[in-house]
Amino acid sequence: IARQAAAAPRGVEDAAPYSRGEIYSSLANHPLKFLHQILLHTRHNCGKVRLYEGIAINKRGTIMQLNPHYAELNESYLFSTIAHKVADYQKAHPDADIIRLGIGDVTLPLAASVTEAMHRAVEEQGHKDTFHGYIPSEQGYEFLRDAIRSYYADHGVALDMSEIFVSDGAKSDLGNLLDLFSQDNTILVPDPVYPVYVDDNVMAGRKILYLPATAENHFLPMPDEAPHADIVYICSPNNPTGATYSVEQLKAWVAWAKANDAVILFDAAYECFVTEKGLARSIFEVEGAKDVAIEVCSFSKIAGFTGTRCGYTIVPQALAGGKLNKMWLRRQTTKFNGVAYVVQRGAEAVFTEEGMREIQQNLDYYRTNAAVIASALDEAGIWYCGGKNSPYLWLRCPNGMGSWEFFDWLLENAHVVGTPGEGFGPCGKGYFRLTAFGDAARTKEAAARIKAALAKL
Repeated sequence: IARQAAAAPRGVEDAAPYSRGEIYSSLANHPLKFLHQILLHTRHNCGKVRLYEGIAINKRGTIMQLNPHYAELNESYLFSTIAHKVADYQKAHPDADIIRLGIGDVTLPLAASVTEAMHRAVEEQGHKDTFHGYIPSEQGYEFLRDAIRSYYADHGVALDMSEIFVSDGAKSDLGNLLDLFSQDNTILVPDPVYPVYVDDNVMAGRKILYLPATAENHFLPMPDEAPHADIVYICSPNNPTGATYSVEQLKAWVAWAKANDAVILFDAAYECFVTEKGLARSIFEVEGAKDVAIEVCSFSKIAGFTGTRCGYTIVPQALAGGKLNKMWLRRQTTKFNGVAYVVQRGAEAVFTEEGMREIQQNLDYYRTNAAVIASALDEAGIWYCGGKNSPYLWLRCPNGMGSWEFFDWLLENAHVVGTPGEGFGPCGKGYFRLTAFGDAARTKEAAARIKAALAKL
């Protein structure tokens, strides 16, 4: 208290703070009186709690400790910063027609098969005989888990129903899975990286190591470059770079995990964009991966569920002798009540024959957008990767510009918004991400503007 309450007021507004010596003396000789003075000031100002550099003193005079690791986070989330910068620019230039190719949110509506299934499910909820209350298992309805199992089987991966857990999205699971692991575990993440991987572990106070992903290793770092770690994050197709691991490359990561007694958290949110043979859609295409990996996936990108919220996680029975599967089930049954019946029926429809046909049309729409952006960059002579098995294009900023410098330049000269690579980590400096999830006509317009602006450099 003496160390952290040095700024504690004397009980009146604007009074000089206690000196360190006064705090020590007061605590040593009159601790209750000293705390009482602080509490009087607390009640006077807010009636509840007054914070002093990480310590909160409540009305009972007891000390509540806050999580100090939140102070180690960046002040704001990357995309919040971008939103504020764009809002400020729009306010200053109200006539500017700004096109957003930054955040990876989809723009096409849900497939007709999905909405029809959800309408039927809503109707069921309006009748006593077909009403659904609490889900029989927080793991997810069997009809959806069976559909997911069949989807994996179509790609040569056999799953047991007990290994499939339905959730409200990959982002939630990537954070919640950390409940299963000790705070003492060392985390390995690629750099550049999806910020959530880092922030989840900063909040928990874990040690984080970074593995550089660079143009030299094609933004696909391999384990021969990796230090020892207990948990490693792999995202493929990668966000933000769009680079995608082959099955052969993932074999090396599985071998590394076994040699290091490590667990791989494999983010497969963009697997649906993979079309090239030999590239992995699931880490479980690698023999032995179930011994060392957990896979997280989402309906957001394959089916446009960014606002509907549904995903799933595969926790193999072979991993840690089945302990992690049981622990995840225990965690979910305690902290999660499952995804709404209506949403799960919609997700099930994704994997029907008609649903997959409609969804492939949507994916082709975004693939075309990616090709349009790629063509503009090619004509402008800009280096990039991604865009073929991924909705993201990762480009090198022209003329040696920094990431945020290019963000401002592109907004000013083309009225186009992208994502500065530096926001994904130090290795993202000098790079920039564009997304193919926009409207087709607006994407064509943005590509034309980018090409024209670059031609003037």
